[in-house]
Formats: sequence, structure tokens, C-alpha cells
Amino acid sequence: MRSQYIAACLVLGLGLTGCTKQKSSAPPPPTAAKTLGIRPYGDETVKIDTSSMPDAEKKVFSFIDEHIDEHVENLQKWIQQPSISNSGEGIPESAEMVKGFFDKLGCQTTRVFDVGVTKWGQPGNPVVYAKCDEGAPKTLLVYWMYDTMPITQPDVWIAPPFEARLVDGATAGIDPSFKKVLIGRGAVNSKGPEMTELNALMSIKAVNGKLPVNLIFVAEGDEERMSMGLNKFVTTHPELLKPADAMLMFGGQNGARAASVMGASEGLMYIELSTSGKDWGRGPTVSDIHGIFKRSVDSPAWRHIKMLSSLMGSDGNTPAIAGFSDNIVPISPEADKRMHDAAAKMDLKKMAAGVGVARFISDDPYTVLKMSSFGTAFNLDGIWGGNMYPGGSGAILPNKITSKHSIRYVPNMTSADLLKKIRAQLDKNGYQDVKLTLIGDQPWSTMDFDTDVAHAVEKMFDHFGIPWTPPMSKTNTMNATDAADTNMSGAWPGYLFTNGKQGDPGTTPISLPIAGGSAGYGGGAHAANEFWVIEGAGKVYGMAGAEKSIVDELYNYAATTTVPPKGQTK
Repeated sequence: MRSQYIAACLVLGLGLTGCTKQKSSAPPPPTAAKTLGIRPYGDETVKIDTSSMPDAEKKVFSFIDEHIDEHVENLQKWIQQPSISNSGEGIPESAEMVKGFFDKLGCQTTRVFDVGVTKWGQPGNPVVYAKCDEGAPKTLLVYWMYDTMPITQPDVWIAPPFEARLVDGATAGIDPSFKKVLIGRGAVNSKGPEMTELNALMSIKAVNGKLPVNLIFVAEGDEERMSMGLNKFVTTHPELLKPADAMLMFGGQNGARAASVMGASEGLMYIELSTSGKDWGRGPTVSDIHGIFKRSVDSPAWRHIKMLSSLMGSDGNTPAIAGFSDNIVPISPEADKRMHDAAAKMDLKKMAAGVGVARFISDDPYTVLKMSSFGTAFNLDGIWGGNMYPGGSGAILPNKITSKHSIRYVPNMTSADLLKKIRAQLDKNGYQDVKLTLIGDQPWSTMDFDTDVAHAVEKMFDHFGIPWTPPMSKTNTMNATDAADTNMSGAWPGYLFTNGKQGDPGTTPISLPIAGGSAGYGGGAHAANEFWVIEGAGKVYGMAGAEKSIVDELYNYAATTTVPPKGQTK
């Protein structure tokens, strides 16, 4: 135990000062130097109920308060390392950095896996695996992503996206009640929540010498690329993950609104549509040519625009693809009633401002909730070809135009069926020459909420005074239980792990109970000025409170003795 404690002091960079023999078997290290002046409780009015918590847990809380400055610095250092999966910038360095995190935590096994070429024909980014055997009865699989989106509009950021600057919430145009937020790419998606987890785990080991559960980590570098590398890793090495009893996701609060247990996922597929003079048999066939020839030559670019218009209704929101919405599972009466009830409490104007949009498609709260919870989407994510130099001139008649589209789908839709229907619609509309390519797919998945790990998260919500929305049924589809009091649902590769249903009949998941949720808050994912709240305010916890919520979840889960129901075993 003594050697474990000294190792923990060295891991945290505290040296041996204060690590001399004391009465307790594992005394906490001395108070750390305050370099940033972070207030652990900020301006929070919400309080943690520690009355039923073990002393070991409460000691960790004190340690977190004392070391919150260095914990924020840990996050700053990680964000300062770019990790852009779509370009590859910083990916190898980031994978090694994450491996180093797990080495410092004391995991006996850590490894960076080169996954090679994936099922979609593209090379996957490395997956980082680690196993920490604490001699505990239960084992949690912890999911991470270390990649981020690229920077598309650097001039809109109030601070360089890889500086990780601390700013006032008012300065950032976020919320003036937050006196300190961290601005940076990956702040909320997802380095902020993940470093929150790591800081919590390191704190437990520094104070108590060991974690209350064993851990298996899987950290992917392809989440923003449809998790193609993770798919290859999980389907190739399932034996490394199957010892886990359950899976814990990272998470966060939804501002002051009610939280929910996360774990399920919508479906998400990416396609590319390409129009070329060569395949069309008109316009430039070999390369771009001088724009002067548009006087007498057809344009593949204009044809591409007309083709896109033929796939979308005049409202710009409804796909004009025959059978697109077939197979959607109807909304249950219970879910419909809950959305109607929640709609009466919503402020759409405030929600729109939080997302960074002028308004939603509809001005009716119920309709917005229904779209957010159970709707589909056919988005135009980007388009390129020809003269791509902003502000510059230069006459070009492009020979090829390509657009990228994300399609979000729900049970019981499948990507194969949607791809077939899109191809059929293109052919029917007279665009047989347009090339349709599937870039990647992340099928939808459901989860069972009546599990020990889900109840551990719910118990944390109660301890932390965080209102939460109970699930409408034991099995639910989206991350948000009904999105009525939560942020819009998102996609993640839950289909590889879930003990519920999933939309890829060709993949056999690891079959684990899954849950996610914590204190802490951030926003601006994929956008400029992405942020993670450092000092909380009102009912929203800052980073110190978020770390404590992870500690509580682990102790809650470790204390459960329920035997997993049949079909939910590891």
C-alpha cells in the first residue's frame, strides 16, 4: 500500500514531499500549489449530499478540491495537442499521449493497436487499449474517443482553438454566470469529460491506493470518421473486452435542465455524391478547364446542384426519396405524452441561442422535441470542386463536383435500405451517372436501463441534486431518454457494445449493459468556441463537481450486488 501511495504521488507530479509515513495507511498528498486560482465550487448553489457516502469517497472529494488547478492544467495540455481524425493531424502523437495517461494511472497493460484497413476500405486510426486490475469483484469498460473535428472557421474563434484559454463566460458569449470556461477544440467533444474522468480516477488512487472497480479502457481515434477503426478493433479483438461486466460512457449535464442516462444511439451514415464530365459524357472529361468555355460547354457543377435539388423537398428539410421514412418505429403514447408535457416548459428562443441558430425549423416546442427525439435528417455537410480559393478570382469550369452528406436514421431503418433507395431515386430522376459512395455507417442501438450501471448513474444524480428524466421504458433508443428535457440525441458506436438491439445484423456486439452521465457542462461541439465549464454556477457543476460525480458513480457501482438478469451477463 505504501509503495502504491508513493507511486501515486510521483504520477501526479507531487514529488515525495508529504509522502513520509503517517498514521493512516494511505494519507492524501499535501495541498497543491494554486497556479490558476480555480474556485472548486465557483458560484454553484447546488450541493452534494454526502451523508450516505463512505469516508473513502469523501476524502477523494477533498483531494479534488485541493488539486483542481493542476487538473485543469491536465486538460489544457491535452487540448494543446491537436488530434484531428479527418486530416490525421496529431493522431499518432495523441494515441501515445493517451497511452501515457493509462500508464500513469497504473494500468498493468497498455497498448496502441494499429488496426490497418477497415471494412470501408480506408485505414483506421490507432485504438488505445488498457487494462487496470485492482483486484475488485467488478470490471467496467470505459469508452473514450481522442479525436476531434477540424477547425473550419478559425477567424470566428475568440481564442486560438488549440491554446485552451480560460475566459469569462460573458466574454465567450456563453453565459455570464460562468466566471471561468475553457475554450478549445475538443473541450466538450470529448477531452473535457474524459479528462474529468481521468482526474477522478487518479484522485481515487492518490487517496485510497486503489480503485473500487477494475477498468478496461478502449480509446478510439476515429469517432468523427464513423468509428471505422474501432469497428475493426472490436470485431478483431472481442476477447479483450468481454471480461467487462458493464460499460461506462463519459457525459455531462444539460445546463440547468433535467439529465438522463445515456447509452443508446441513433443511426448515422455518411455518403458522397459525385458528378463528373467523364461519367456524364458532357462537359470537361479529363480535368478542370478555363471558365471561358462555359459559353459553349455543359457544366457538371450546375448538374450536381440540380441533382441535389431533386433529392430534397422545397422546404429544404424533407427528403424527396421514395420510401425514405419507411420502417420507422411509431412513437409510443407514453413518449408522446411526455413530450407534450415537456413542451409546455420549453423556451425555444433560449434553446436556439444555446445551439447558435436563429430559430428552429418549427416554432412549436412539441414539434421541435419530436424532431430532436425521433426525427431523421438528410444533411449537406460540404461540397467541393473547381475554384476553392475564398476571395480569389480565376475562371474555372470544374470537371467534377462532390458533396458529402450525413444521414441520421432511427429504428428500424437500415443504412443498406436507405442506400438502395437513394440510388433508385437518382436513377429515376435521370442521374444514373452520379456516383454514390458509402463512406461509413454507425447503426442505431438501444439499451436496457434497468441495470446496475444505469442505477449507479441515477443514484449519482440524486446525490448531486441533478434532476433527471426516468426512461419511458426499460429499453429506449436514443441517448436522451426522450430528449424532452435534454440536449438532442447523438450518434456513437454503441452498436458494438450494447446488450439491447442494434441496426447492423452483420455485427455481434460485446453485449454489455451501458450507461453514461455525470455532472459538468460544456457546449459548441463541432463549432467555433467549443467550451467546458471550469467554475460552475447555479445548478450547474464546474469541473471539480464533475470529477466528484465520476467518483460517486464508481463507488455506487462497486457497492451493487445485483446479479445481472439473464441475457445481460458479460
